[in-house]
Amino acid sequence: MTKMMKAAVYHALDDIRLEDRPVPDIGPDEILLKTLACGLCGGETMAWYKKSDPKVLGHEPIGEVVEVGADVTDYKIGDRLFINHHVGRVDSHLSRRGHFTRDPFYASMKLDPGGVCEYYRVTAQHLRMDAHKVPDNVSTEAAVTIEPWSCVLSGLKVCNIQPGDTVAVVGAGFMGQGFVHLAPLFGAGKVIALDFSNWRLEKAKFFGATHTINPKTEDAVEALRAINNGRLADTVIVIAPFPQAWADAEKLVEVGGTLHLGAPLAPGTDWVREGSRAYFDQITITSRYSSDHTDTYSYIRLLEAGRIKADEAISHRFEIEDSAEAFEMLRLAEKSLKIVVYPHGIPEDKKDA
Repeated sequence: MTKMMKAAVYHALDDIRLEDRPVPDIGPDEILLKTLACGLCGGETMAWYKKSDPKVLGHEPIGEVVEVGADVTDYKIGDRLFINHHVGRVDSHLSRRGHFTRDPFYASMKLDPGGVCEYYRVTAQHLRMDAHKVPDNVSTEAAVTIEPWSCVLSGLKVCNIQPGDTVAVVGAGFMGQGFVHLAPLFGAGKVIALDFSNWRLEKAKFFGATHTINPKTEDAVEALRAINNGRLADTVIVIAPFPQAWADAEKLVEVGGTLHLGAPLAPGTDWVREGSRAYFDQITITSRYSSDHTDTYSYIRLLEAGRIKADEAISHRFEIEDSAEAFEMLRLAEKSLKIVVYPHGIPEDKKDA
């Protein structure tokens, strides 16, 4: 094994550097993975969300086992694995009540040193709690969607969707496309995507939207009622992390429906609601941070069953040397969905994809 490796390191939104870092040493109950591919997450462009700088980019890697600790028996060299970057524990109040991702322990567990690097270390707790061999019929690129779209699946679990319900998704970036795509698996009938970008709305149709609305060119409430027999949506999922987007999304929810908050506002940001409607319309507000081991397990089985068009969600591929360019594309959020970085080089069959 080499002693040093390349890593893409975040110093600021406009300062992504390729640096040499030591390959992590592993303990007897740990493993070392070679990074086959790693997706970039839109959350990485929210500067306020960073807990520390500088930081190795990426938390959506798929890896191949290259070193196994002496006490590890379930995995061997050559296995292709997904390991969730954060993992929970069982023995806490929050975890026992099902809130694994809100236990502070969850956020403290991380892959070492991150995803956009050539190798990363996996702890014993990761292996115990949320480690999975990637099924043979699932491509590495499709597997890159396990972490982010497991978060989508986790959110859909609390959206109160009943069979045949109308679901509206506000924001059709990569995560919004995931909500559009997976909502029918939870029973949704009509699935309506809303976005200012016609390019994204066309992508939403591919991923299963039955209708689309561009609020820039039409009144969203009127358009929704026209589509839905005069009614608003039973469930509205808002991905856009802006107070105005949340307020606009609430206007789309039918009486007795659910508003799901799919992305956070920055700390200190107010979201003001009209009190009378908040009481009389009986709208349920839900949210779900990240995904736990039950979500990833469910998502992987759906992938293996061929229920998810994960490969088609990959829009751009970059070498690790071009990580700054990849991050800028992510930040601009224009005509792109899932952006993938290949620390050991883009495979030949993907270079012209």
